[in-house]
Amino acid sequence: MSRTLGGLLILTENHTLVPPGDLDGLVEMARTAERAGMDAVLLGDHVCLGPSAGALGRPENPRSYAAPGNQDPATEWPSPIVMAAAIAASTSRIRIVLAALITPLRNPVVLAKDLATLDRLSAGRLVVQPTVSWARDEYEAVGVAFESRGRILDDGLAAMKMLWREAPASYEGEYFSFDTVYSKPSPVDPGGPALWFGGQSVHPPLLRRLVAHGSGFHPFGSPSRADLEALEAGLRSAGRSLDELEMVGGPRAAFDGPDDIADLDKSMASFDEQVAQGYTTFCMKPSQHTDDVADVESLCERMVGRLSLLGGT
Repeated sequence: MSRTLGGLLILTENHTLVPPGDLDGLVEMARTAERAGMDAVLLGDHVCLGPSAGALGRPENPRSYAAPGNQDPATEWPSPIVMAAAIAASTSRIRIVLAALITPLRNPVVLAKDLATLDRLSAGRLVVQPTVSWARDEYEAVGVAFESRGRILDDGLAAMKMLWREAPASYEGEYFSFDTVYSKPSPVDPGGPALWFGGQSVHPPLLRRLVAHGSGFHPFGSPSRADLEALEAGLRSAGRSLDELEMVGGPRAAFDGPDDIADLDKSMASFDEQVAQGYTTFCMKPSQHTDDVADVESLCERMVGRLSLLGGT
């Protein structure tokens, strides 16, 4: 049976490919991805970083994914919301994924307005992955309690969904409340943009958010069998199915040395197994596979072709 499989191009974290500060270059990569048949582009998020961001050193290869504690705090992380607006205005089909958006650092009333506006501007192409992140320095700089970030996220999600769904809207929560307010424009879907959730493991709070709000599962790395079983059981107990979620995987890049780039075909070798596990969307970080931005279009086309074969289309 054929199934639709999609490719997702990661725009941020490509510092060896697009010079820091070249925001127009990132927008152009989004246009390239759309032209090459990719389904989505992805923007990461940090509001600011402090010394703890690099407490564990640096990756041996600078093309590796940014992870907790392995980053240069001076790394450029442009505002994903502003970048998404530029991409929405420069493309017509491709989805724009904010993954991950550190939601507790932003007031949910303001964020609900920004995301609804983005969703309208992109004609419903917005996907948001709310998260809490790991950088204590970032929370301290913004003045948000790091230890309370999970509860703040849950409260903020409930508040935003109320604002998206009702007008006027009223809400009384642990951290946020409002009474009889109008937040317009509304998103394209009354329930708001599609929400993905992910992390380094399927822990209880993540599972709760996925079951209550999630349309997609985007883990950091490869989830264990136990993680997938917990996810399936949690959905089943709520009357939902794993088939309802967009499962997000990707190439497994391997580097032979600190200056090496990974071979895309070898990195895609696990796609067969991932498709068998139910994954339908596959992220690629282009700087892992080339040092020349002119190669990005052909990389996207190769990945789209591979996914078309696997999907039987």
